[in-house]
Amino acid sequence: MLAYAKYVAILLRQSDMSRLLILLLVLLAVACTRTDERTSTVAHPEIHDANTLVFVTHNGPTTYFYNADNNLAGLEYDLATLFVRDFAPEYQLKFLVVNSVSDVIPALLKGRAHIAAANLSITRLRQELVQFSTPYQETQQQLVCFNDDKTKRNHPIKVKALSEVLVGKKMAVPLGTSFEERLNQLKTNQPTLQWQALPNTNSELLLSEVANGTLDYTVADSHLVSIMQNYYPNLAVASALGEPDKLAWALSKQADPALVKKVNAFFAKIKKDGTLQHLIDRYYGHSERLNTEDVTVFLERSQSLLPNYAALFKQAQEQTGLDWRLIAAVSYRESHWDPLNTSPTGVRGLMMLTENTAKLMGVTDRLDPVQSIPAGAKYIVKMIETIPDSVPEPDRTYLALAAYNIGYAHLQDARTLAKRLKLNPDRWSDVKKTLLMLRQPDYYTTLKYGYANGSAPVIFVESVRSYQNILEYHQPSHPQNETSSVAQLGN
Repeated sequence: MLAYAKYVAILLRQSDMSRLLILLLVLLAVACTRTDERTSTVAHPEIHDANTLVFVTHNGPTTYFYNADNNLAGLEYDLATLFVRDFAPEYQLKFLVVNSVSDVIPALLKGRAHIAAANLSITRLRQELVQFSTPYQETQQQLVCFNDDKTKRNHPIKVKALSEVLVGKKMAVPLGTSFEERLNQLKTNQPTLQWQALPNTNSELLLSEVANGTLDYTVADSHLVSIMQNYYPNLAVASALGEPDKLAWALSKQADPALVKKVNAFFAKIKKDGTLQHLIDRYYGHSERLNTEDVTVFLERSQSLLPNYAALFKQAQEQTGLDWRLIAAVSYRESHWDPLNTSPTGVRGLMMLTENTAKLMGVTDRLDPVQSIPAGAKYIVKMIETIPDSVPEPDRTYLALAAYNIGYAHLQDARTLAKRLKLNPDRWSDVKKTLLMLRQPDYYTTLKYGYANGSAPVIFVESVRSYQNILEYHQPSHPQNETSSVAQLGN
C-alpha cells in the first residue's frame, strides 16, 4: 500500500482537472488489475515461488506477440528468454501479459511480477516509482501526422509552439506513457496545449487512426513509427519531441539486489558480444529500407496484381512449407509481379530465374508463372538446406535469401570474412557487414571467389523482409491470437 500511496502522491503533484481524471483511471488500474476474463481460470503468478521469475509485458510489435508461424516473438520476449536461459536457469520463466503499458508499473507495484520488460522509457516520474536496469536501446519520441506527400516518410513542420500546431486538431496518446509525461512537461510553458490521454489503447492503434484520418496527431517512439510507416505509407514524422529516451527493464525498488545485479550483467554481456545488436537488427534493421513511394506502390500492386498469383504462391507454400507471403515478397522484389520481366543479364519471369537455375529446377518456360513460382520457392528451400545446420532461424532464411540473390559462393566468402574479422558467420546482422566488403580490393582479393556487389543481397534481403511483413500485417494467415494473461514457458 505504501507503493500505491507514493504513486498517487506523484500524480497529484501535476493535478488539474484532466490530471485528476487520469489519476482516477490509474487508481482503478492499480486497484483492479486482474486476470483477463477470457482466461479467468488461470491463477495469478506466484511471485514468491522461489522457482519462478515473472516478467510483465504487453502485446505489441516491440514487445511480445505471435509471429506469422504462430510462435511467440518480440524483442522483449527474446531478451527475457535469453536472460533466464543464460543468467537465471534455476528459474521457470513466466510472462504476465497486461492490457496496456499503463498497467505495467502498477503490476510491479502490486507485486505481481519481478521484472517489467515492456519497451519502457526511463522517465523522471517512473524513476520515483521503480528502479531501472542498464538501458539497452535508445529511441526518439516523434510527433506523427497524416502524410499528404507520398514521396516522403517525413513531413517536417516548424514547431515554434506545439500548442499552435494543434489548434483545431485532435491529438491523442495512450494513458500512462512517457509521451503523456513529455507533453505534461511541454504544457508548463504552453498552458493551452491540449491532448487526450486514452486508456485501453496503444501506439500502434493510434498510429493506424492517424493513417486512416480519424486522428490528426499522436506521439510514438521512432522505432515503432518506422515499422508502422511500412504498413501505412501516409504516416509522416512532423517533428521530434524533446531529447531521445533510453529504454530499460524496470524492477521494484524492493527487488532482490542479486537479481538487479544479474540483469545488469546480462545487458553488459549481450552488448559486448553483439547479441543485443543482433536482436535489434532482427526486429528493426530492415524497417527503414523502403521509402514511402516503395510502400505505396507495393500496396497498390498487392490489390491489383497479387490476386492474379496468390493461389500459385499458396500452392507453392503447400509444396515447400515456405510461407506464401515470403515467396510473394521475393517475387515482388525480383519482378514486381510482372511475369514477362526480363533483365539485361537474362534472368526472367516472376521469380527472375537464371537459365541455369531454371534447368536445375526443371523449368521449360521461365515466363510461365505456373512453372516459375514453385521452381523459385523450391530453389529458396534448396538454399536454406545448403546453409550449415549451425545457423538458426530466422538468420538461416536471411542467409539463404542472400545466396538466392548473389549466389552461394559469394555468401560463403562473406561468412569466411566474418570469421576472420571475429564476427559471427551465423548471424545475418554480421554477415551483411562483410557482404558490403566484397566490393573492396583489400578484402575480395583475399577471398576464393573475388569481387561481388555485396550491397545487392543486403538490399534484396531487407526489402524482402519488409515486403513480407507488410503482407503479414495486411493479410494474416490466421486470426489474431488471444494472448493469455499468464504465459508459461519452459527453460
